[in-house]
Amino acid sequence: MDKSRLYYQTPYVKSFMCTVERCEASGKGTWLAVLNQTGFYPEGGGQPFDTGTLNGVAVQSVNERGDVIIHELAAPLEPGTLAEGIIDWQKRYDNMQQHTGEHILSGLVHRRFGYDNVGFHMGSEEVTVDFNGPITPEQLDQLENEANQAVYDNVPVKVLYPDKEELDSLDYRSKKELTGLVRIVEIPDADMCACCGTHVENTGEVGIIKIRTMIHYKGGVRLSMLCGRRALLDYRDRLKDEIRISNLLSAKLVQVPDAVEKLKNDSQDREFRIGKLGSSLMALKAAQFRESTDPLIVFEEDLNPVQVRQYATLLYEQNKAGVAAVCSGNDREGEYHYALGSSRMDMRALSKALNSRLNGRGGGSSLMAQGTFRAERAAIEAAFLEETDI
Repeated sequence: MDKSRLYYQTPYVKSFMCTVERCEASGKGTWLAVLNQTGFYPEGGGQPFDTGTLNGVAVQSVNERGDVIIHELAAPLEPGTLAEGIIDWQKRYDNMQQHTGEHILSGLVHRRFGYDNVGFHMGSEEVTVDFNGPITPEQLDQLENEANQAVYDNVPVKVLYPDKEELDSLDYRSKKELTGLVRIVEIPDADMCACCGTHVENTGEVGIIKIRTMIHYKGGVRLSMLCGRRALLDYRDRLKDEIRISNLLSAKLVQVPDAVEKLKNDSQDREFRIGKLGSSLMALKAAQFRESTDPLIVFEEDLNPVQVRQYATLLYEQNKAGVAAVCSGNDREGEYHYALGSSRMDMRALSKALNSRLNGRGGGSSLMAQGTFRAERAAIEAAFLEETDI
């Protein structure tokens, strides 16, 4: 074990003394320092780096280059300086809770199904874990129960450094073939895995393991989860949101899902009835025009893009115009939705020509095109009449 890496001796190190061995500019306004020993964990194995301060200077990132740990600082420190490192303990401990919880869950999945953990990332909002096999929702609930039972049992999280002969006799998880001194993390009846991260000393410190979501991913599943304090904060925020929704719907918390479903069904029914009324309105509007082969452009102020298209379709299909254009918008905003329809002229070509003249976007087929113009009504009308004067 490298004794200069204090987080391996005890992951509970919150502050430490060290000597700055070298410090040089990074070329991007920060400085890169190497210390004779460090308690800052470098990014690796899916776990983020620690942050904190070194003699009051912010430690912005910590990474490994070969066997050397590089600390990115906001300001330089002279080589030879005796420095005090102070770790952002809340972040460190959160990461310890998340990482230990992930070990418990991954170990149980491996023991029960034989699946491997093929992806692990501790993000700022959630932890994601990828497994190379399917899990049903019912199995997921059972796994979550078993994982939390391991927390309740409050068993010690052991760190082992077996020699080669001992290592060969162990049944442990690992994502790659390992050589040299291997660090093994063991959680009795839950997991045994090669790992270089930081973990709590007893499973009870994980607090709670909560699986948030599961999606199908690359032939297996991707789980998102949270543990400990972060799981508590997430639950608190979700409950506040649910209470707010409950108040908005005038429904008890347990009735929120049914209330939302009813609201959705009512909205769909209302949209259907509005759609039917809109179709009737478009038919009435189209009926006011006589049959003609002349180009026709109509301006409305409050039609949505679907209604604009529907209106233009009625006009040209009912032979109200050789080329029909319907625009909805106003000069205040300087934007109009448009639809062009005709069986006598290529609407793709007309749309392209008008878009070029009217700062427009859109396109379609030879019979129908639609999009938006960023121009005023007078300019749109003039351009349309000029382009359809054939």
